[in-house]
Amino acid sequence: MEKDTTAYFGVKEIARRANVSIATVDRVIHNRTGVSEKTKKKINEIIKELDYQPNILASRLASRKIISLAVLIPAVSEETNFWEAPVKGISRAESEIKKYGVHLKTFYFQLNDKKSFQSQAQSIIHAEFHGVLLAPSFIDEATAFTEICRQKKIPYVFIDSNIPKAPSLSYIGPHLFQSGYVGAKLLTYRLRENKKVLVVNISTEIDNYNYLQIEDGFRSYFHDHNQTNEIIRVDIRDTDYQSVARHLTYVFHLNKDIEAVFVTNSRVFSVASFLQNSQRTNMPLVGYDFLKQNIEYLKNGVIDFLICHKPEEQGYRGVMSLYQTLVLGTPVEKIHFMPIDIITKENEAFYLN
Repeated sequence: MEKDTTAYFGVKEIARRANVSIATVDRVIHNRTGVSEKTKKKINEIIKELDYQPNILASRLASRKIISLAVLIPAVSEETNFWEAPVKGISRAESEIKKYGVHLKTFYFQLNDKKSFQSQAQSIIHAEFHGVLLAPSFIDEATAFTEICRQKKIPYVFIDSNIPKAPSLSYIGPHLFQSGYVGAKLLTYRLRENKKVLVVNISTEIDNYNYLQIEDGFRSYFHDHNQTNEIIRVDIRDTDYQSVARHLTYVFHLNKDIEAVFVTNSRVFSVASFLQNSQRTNMPLVGYDFLKQNIEYLKNGVIDFLICHKPEEQGYRGVMSLYQTLVLGTPVEKIHFMPIDIITKENEAFYLN
């Protein structure tokens, strides 16, 4: 019996990358006529890159084995719609692999509620899942959950943020240090010497490894380039706008010479709203993620730059990594760093998240 070595990317993904129809890809795979040599060469290069072989469907349908995957991610909330993008990528992956006997079930938790994470994690543990995709927003709780997964020999993949000490199958997300480093470079493009810089952390999990890595990268840029600006940090654990505004009012009252602000996550829109309401829109502001709320402030110039890490692709690749391991038995990258995209008001209309 021929060994099934098909990679996790299907015909749809090859067609998407080659910018051709699925029918065109099918012609090339089955060596049919009607495709130009240039297009054929391009498709074959992508097939080789993705290690694609077209025997997966027949073998999976013949086996009739069901693979069940659990997804554990934050729910979209009134405060942020960031998780719409990963869910879109997860759904795209599901639509490609469900015909191969792979079933997905998504468990949502609240970003401001550790107990909701624990409750959903327990539901996954008590069920019969073969693999887990999760965003480890709560480090201690996620560590405890993944330890149980390890004991049960259930592979798991991290997206968006990482727990380096946890033996995950893969981490798919940004290089956090370099992301912060890029943020500092962007912020200094019109920053004067001897002016203070404010780093804002808005999260219930201030001590999260990921925020610390971003801030470390941010500070390292100033050190490496002999920038003598004083960097002030404010931690805001209550994420509603009123709490953010109250903390920022106090910080700006004590530090009259703050001239630039860097926000370590997607809640930069809350800071932008405060700067607009307090008539401080002349100072550089850099933050994260291509959200509706952030785009509004990017367009009107309150936010200078948004740094994005393709969250939709993270969700897609996360599911596909589990598929590749559990269905195909082929190795995946232990770490897959996403691009560090820089979005401005001039290019936001053309950006695909």
